[in-house]
Amino acid sequence: MIHSVKSASLKFFGPVLLAALLSACAATGPAPVRDTTPPPSTQAPSEAPTTGAKQPVHVVRPGDTLMGIARLHGVTAKDLVVWNNLTDPNQIHVGRELLVGPPVDAVAQPIAIGEPVEVQPVKPGSDGNGVVVKQEPKGGKQPYSDEAWASVQPRSTLPPVVPPTAPEADRTVAADAVWLWPVSGQVIGTFDEAANKGLDIAGKPGDPVIASAGGKVVYSGSGLRGYGKLVIIKHDANYLTAYAHNQQLLVKEGESVTKGQRIAELGSTDADRPKLHFEIRKQGRPVDPMKYLPAR
Repeated sequence: MIHSVKSASLKFFGPVLLAALLSACAATGPAPVRDTTPPPSTQAPSEAPTTGAKQPVHVVRPGDTLMGIARLHGVTAKDLVVWNNLTDPNQIHVGRELLVGPPVDAVAQPIAIGEPVEVQPVKPGSDGNGVVVKQEPKGGKQPYSDEAWASVQPRSTLPPVVPPTAPEADRTVAADAVWLWPVSGQVIGTFDEAANKGLDIAGKPGDPVIASAGGKVVYSGSGLRGYGKLVIIKHDANYLTAYAHNQQLLVKEGESVTKGQRIAELGSTDADRPKLHFEIRKQGRPVDPMKYLPAR
């Protein structure tokens, strides 16, 4: 009897237990996945070292032009455009500080190399598409540079003339050379790198202005506002001098002058009184003329 009851129970409950067991197995989820990726670093990236070197700058004044600023500092207008990232060189605003020397913190950027480009020579007088282009005469005015100066010199088929080997006293100016006072008047304004780039020397209209040292005239005109009629003489690779506010200019651009030569007449153009504004610049930067001129 008992055996019959057990057999009947197994027949009844067996399918139920099997169904429950299969249901439990189906409900079991996948094993959890452990993320072993290390957390991102929270440390701030190190900053590139900075330099404390002082940049030579020119503060734009009313009437300044890019060409005039370049000549005053012994550089080219193209250099100023590159160093200051100028998109429109004709629009420089009063009060802006322009770098007049290469940035000291400039970092060279890698240049991406693309696919090779086939280079084909262009025939002289052609634009590359077979169209004949006239190349002469050339117009316009370039900013002063040694390369620009060489490009406008007349071409000659004669062999170059070998310069004399004897040294010329007025062609090179050393830091300890004897400079001349450009005028004989009283100093009424001293050098201040922030406010006054040179000396202001009083005088009478028409007083002779002489070259402080020998060299070549690289500018003679009135295109730089605030300087009036101006003469700039380049003495060597390092030094140039500027003579401003003249009433009459006696030399032209490209002319060679000797130390003591009369180059202008003192005046008051772009000034409040008759005076000469005199500057000495070394590698484009103004220096105190009193450290170079003889005591008097």
